[in-house]
Amino acid sequence: MSAQQDYLSVSDYPINQRWPASNPDFLQLYSYPTPNGVKISIALEEMGIEYEPHLVQLSDADVKSPEFLSLNPNNKIPAIVDPNGPNGKPLGLFESGAILLYLAEKSGKLLGSNAAEKAKIIQWLMFQMGGIGPMTGQLGFFHAYGGKDIEDPRPRERYYNEVKRLLNVVDQQVADQDWIAGDFSIADIAIAPWLQTISKFYKAEKEVELASFKNVLAYIERFAARPAVIKGWNIPAV
Repeated sequence: MSAQQDYLSVSDYPINQRWPASNPDFLQLYSYPTPNGVKISIALEEMGIEYEPHLVQLSDADVKSPEFLSLNPNNKIPAIVDPNGPNGKPLGLFESGAILLYLAEKSGKLLGSNAAEKAKIIQWLMFQMGGIGPMTGQLGFFHAYGGKDIEDPRPRERYYNEVKRLLNVVDQQVADQDWIAGDFSIADIAIAPWLQTISKFYKAEKEVELASFKNVLAYIERFAARPAVIKGWNIPAV
């Protein structure tokens, strides 16, 4: 069935056959605790939306299974099914940025209090999705994972330098404010987990000169101290 198929309930979604819902009236989260995955668990915790998490392993057996592909044809976590979508109909969504926007609009939280604030928050959300996420992900590949053994240093240097450039953008933005777009928002939920990942998973602090970005370090510390962030990084449990 197409991922765009209309369904009447959570139980009608093919993904429910592999990851059955215990609480079908709750929003269903299919994820893994990566920086993209925890965007949604953190947001749900911050917004106070009831949800049921399902652990989707990053192996092909899960993300390329017919059940998962029926919800996300791009075979990437996270994805959701909201049983209480627009007009009372269930809604399935993939892509973390799209999900963050949907949840913020649904809850009326973390998306500003007027059109100008909303536009600025979306601007910084797009900055993460087009810049920090892809560039930091490539940094991880060439520094810590499959590309680390490539002898040519140019790929690593490219992403070290690009991540340093992006860190400088963030450092300037939070020089005189706690959060990236003013008040805490979905833009912070998108950006900060990727910044945490530089140390948490990649161990590339030295290569990107993370210690030199004092405002970024303080920003990461503020974010990491939030109860929803602490909880969200462990959902779904691995």
